[in-house]
Amino acid sequence: MSTTAMDFTTAERVGIGARLDYHALNAQLNLFAPDGSIQFDKDREAAQAYFRQHVVPNSIRFESLEEKIAYLIDNDYYEEAFLRAYEWTFVKDLYRRAYAADHRFASFLGAFKYYTSYTLKTFDGTRYLETYTDRVVATALFLGRGDEKLATGLVDEIISGRFQPATPTFLNAGKKQRGELVSCFLLRVEDNLESIGRSVNSALQLSKRGGGVALLLTNLRETGAPIKQIENQASGVVPVMKILEDSFSYANQLGARQGAGAVYLHAHHPDILRFLDTKRENADEKIRIKTLSLGVVIPDVTFELARDNREMHLFSPYDVERVYGVPLSDLGVTEHYDELVANPKIRRTTISAREFFKTLAELQFESGYPYVLFEDTVNRDNPLPGWVNMSNLCSEILQVNTPSTFDEAIGYEQVGRDISCNLGSLNIFEAMASADFGATVETAVRGLTSVSDQSHIRAVPSVEAGNDASHAIGLGQMNLHGYLASQRIHYGSAEGVDFTDMYFYAVVYHAIRASNRLAIERGTTFEGFAGSAYADGTYFAKYTERAWEPATERVRGLFADAGIALPTQQDWRELQASVQEHGIYNAYLQAVPPTGSISYINNATASIHPVASKIEIRKEGKLGRVYFPAPHLDNDNLEYFEDAYQVGYEKIIDTYAAATQHVDQGLSCTLFFLDTATTRDINKAQIYAWRKGIKTLYYIRLRQPALEGTEIDACVGACTL
Repeated sequence: MSTTAMDFTTAERVGIGARLDYHALNAQLNLFAPDGSIQFDKDREAAQAYFRQHVVPNSIRFESLEEKIAYLIDNDYYEEAFLRAYEWTFVKDLYRRAYAADHRFASFLGAFKYYTSYTLKTFDGTRYLETYTDRVVATALFLGRGDEKLATGLVDEIISGRFQPATPTFLNAGKKQRGELVSCFLLRVEDNLESIGRSVNSALQLSKRGGGVALLLTNLRETGAPIKQIENQASGVVPVMKILEDSFSYANQLGARQGAGAVYLHAHHPDILRFLDTKRENADEKIRIKTLSLGVVIPDVTFELARDNREMHLFSPYDVERVYGVPLSDLGVTEHYDELVANPKIRRTTISAREFFKTLAELQFESGYPYVLFEDTVNRDNPLPGWVNMSNLCSEILQVNTPSTFDEAIGYEQVGRDISCNLGSLNIFEAMASADFGATVETAVRGLTSVSDQSHIRAVPSVEAGNDASHAIGLGQMNLHGYLASQRIHYGSAEGVDFTDMYFYAVVYHAIRASNRLAIERGTTFEGFAGSAYADGTYFAKYTERAWEPATERVRGLFADAGIALPTQQDWRELQASVQEHGIYNAYLQAVPPTGSISYINNATASIHPVASKIEIRKEGKLGRVYFPAPHLDNDNLEYFEDAYQVGYEKIIDTYAAATQHVDQGLSCTLFFLDTATTRDINKAQIYAWRKGIKTLYYIRLRQPALEGTEIDACVGACTL
């Protein structure tokens, strides 16, 4: 087995595309062939040429695997421990197994993204030390932790494209100089300077390790609230937002991943309009927030007030905690709204509920922000005790947190539970082709559990405590549109929604079964299992009380042809009995992220939303424009790749609603609008999403005018996201 970069054959490297550089070949995707077809072959040639012209000349060669591994360990590129956990003969055999799969990048952008953002390079950044296959094996060995069966399963699932760990895991696993394996973190902030100070420090520590960080600001007292009984002293949430924004711009992961943060505020916080105004294009620079993401937590009562054209009361979090002994974030405003309004001890202000939603839409129209979390929808579906009060930077993580308390030196008096996101995604197209669908899901669950088990964020004890207690993971999905189009099914059609429903139905069964097996093997569950809907059996009622079957013959045939047996009511009853007896290991199992770079290297359409365009145009640093064809797009199925702006928000929401009922956390749901849309259209979409049971909304995207200068730009509808 050679250890030189070998993702393409020698004939391909010296033959096809020899007369044009890879960038020029990729650009021909933007030009029609003489017969009027899109030149997809040029992109494949570009990937081959990129390998021949750039990767091979800039890769360090080794005569043997032994020499390569010794070099990487001796020169502090690889950790030694994860390799020494296995017999050397197994390691060699695993590399042979991986290379036998003969991995090829399906697109130029996939290859470019991998070698730009993931592969191990020399410390000066000029030479490559790994191929894609090498990175797959290193990741599998690291996550396997000496378990040969798991390591082998992970190699098979990742190299085939069925499972893809999230960027931090795939980027960092096994490397000596690395950040954490975790995608993002969620921190709650309490109403005291010690908590604020500790949260800023925690944000810095997590950001430098490569994670995006979301912070809950709902409990901070409003502008003008008293401090030590002296009125009109508090500065509100905006100054804290400014401090956080500066912190994220300063701290990043060795320059590899820029710091990124989000802040969440409850809609009934008195500073809500000030909070939203920070994203206005004409906001004063003293308050304007440029890079920090905003999220708003909206309960059912807010929609009801707007429906009835009533005033919307905003409640002082300082007074709420003083009177109720519970922070505003944990109270449940819908349930307590009338008594909060009637209580003279709680200061409140009023705004028009309809004006609030109008302002929300205006901001989303201008900037795409804020994200929206539908508070009561989330908590009705939360299988664990406690109250979910925020989400993460991509709006798919929905877990219970608990507060920490601090002494005057900002040391922990009581360590609460904050949240980390241990993510990875299945490629629906490839998963449907798995020889054993259940085993694919189980391997992914075990791989992500290893990420949780190996994550020790000691710099932020509340995050470590939360992770150690919950073992939470977030198994996601991508390539829904690519799969549907490959089967000649329109996104958002009755068959498309039916497939989404049944696919996620199958995934949740196998994910819970895998977690149940982990609990049996390890003799333990997540902390708090006894108080969960899994333990009392109520979680399973929707699956045991009626049969879930495909609503259309076409979808029934897809699963039958793939050899995937959908779980029966009896399967669910048996699983319920096992879970009630033995428990499950992971407090949370699924979360569907937006999937960015991993979709490109995996040749998958992003997440489960429709493609933004048939041929996507991206700007990649000094390289300039790069063209990416939608995965599985060809000249015969163009009509099935209707873009997200044409599909419209209703079909997107219908699709997400079908998946949501089987996902214990959230799904990162972006809505797309034509440039003729109005704020009223955005308001209608929010109401439709709320009524359909969507848990969160991510970005709002408005179509920009097509890029000028080429026929394909106008015809295909390119978009820069």
